[in-house]
Amino acid sequence: MPRTLTRLIFTLAAALVATSAMAQQKAPDAATLAKGEYLARAGNCIACHTAREGKTFAGGLPMKTPFGTLYTSNITPDPSTGIGTWTSDQFFNMMHNGRFPDGGLVYPAMPFGSYTKVTREDSDAIYAYLRTVPPVKRINTPHDLRFPFNNRSLILGWRTLFFKEGVYKPDSTKSAEWNRGAYLVEGLGHCGMCHTAINALGGSSESQAFEGGLIPMQNWYAPSLTSNKEAGLGDWSLEEIVDYLKKGVSARGAVYGPMAEVVYNSLQYLTDDDARAMAVYLKSLAQGTSPEKAQPPLPSAETSLLVSLGKPIYDRECASCHGAAGLGMPPHYPPLAGNQSIQMVSAVNAIRMVLNGGFPPGTMGNPEPYGMPPFAHRLSDDEVAAVVTFIRTSWGNRGAPVSARQANELRAATLN
Repeated sequence: MPRTLTRLIFTLAAALVATSAMAQQKAPDAATLAKGEYLARAGNCIACHTAREGKTFAGGLPMKTPFGTLYTSNITPDPSTGIGTWTSDQFFNMMHNGRFPDGGLVYPAMPFGSYTKVTREDSDAIYAYLRTVPPVKRINTPHDLRFPFNNRSLILGWRTLFFKEGVYKPDSTKSAEWNRGAYLVEGLGHCGMCHTAINALGGSSESQAFEGGLIPMQNWYAPSLTSNKEAGLGDWSLEEIVDYLKKGVSARGAVYGPMAEVVYNSLQYLTDDDARAMAVYLKSLAQGTSPEKAQPPLPSAETSLLVSLGKPIYDRECASCHGAAGLGMPPHYPPLAGNQSIQMVSAVNAIRMVLNGGFPPGTMGNPEPYGMPPFAHRLSDDEVAAVVTFIRTSWGNRGAPVSARQANELRAATLN
């Protein structure tokens, strides 16, 4: 028998076996599909696997990294370009172990390091739901990574250093509510992907989990969730945390930047019970200290000059919303006095808000959010540094002053 014909027969046989295996799987009921849709929302799958102006779950979203640009994959049930021929076993192996059906290695920008904690039952529900979304024929865009990072075999080294496989194991010393929150935060929510510092190899240390860090290529700082000097929620009420997660605003502040997208695409759809469970777990994390060492202060004369220049700018541009004493008008205009996000060691987010402004997400609990206008076109680098320094050092705030150089660096970065 000709070799080409033999290969064709084996290929067809393998395809028939896979098709037969999929056909034998029990058709999911409505409850399973609803659960899968809910869990896909909790995992924020849509945010990465839907390109701007693209079809839902069809992939193609460029993700810039220090190693080059990755493009997200098509996870619609299209049989030739999506996951239409995948079995639930293959889908679970990808979620749990970061491998494609052919055994190929998934780049860790896909958070399988967190998704490995997802149970088989929940993975199967997500798989069942994804098979019901409209199939889209869109060939995956090849990644554009620099040498040697375009060599997938290097992922083996990364996995050895940073990947720990295993479904979430409940802590028997904690409540069921705490464990549910931990499962959502550490697993499907993959919160550690942003709130844990990434090293030069693109990995993170388990010992530094949730201690915060700069989000590569996005020029936003994801604050520590373990330190009450940053975003630690130890002194927040559970109701304030739930409002922050589901509405995007609370009496303590509002979400902006990448976190606003998470609330919009994912967290606002959580049930009240799940949002409260996450709040319970997050509140329990906030017992540490600031993970970063304080930056060397600016010379006192320069600081005094910045503060004296910053006050009239604040009175002119900011006080009408945030109040002369920085008390704000919560929840629409957050307070600046005593605001943890203003006083963090990293001033990146405060500078970015002054330069670029922003809106909290429009959510079911806050459908008409109040926003902050950008001031990049109105204020010089010196003026931005002055007003941010004034805010970070006034009304009892203990933030360090910032320099015009910091403002200039972020202005240039956000224009690229």
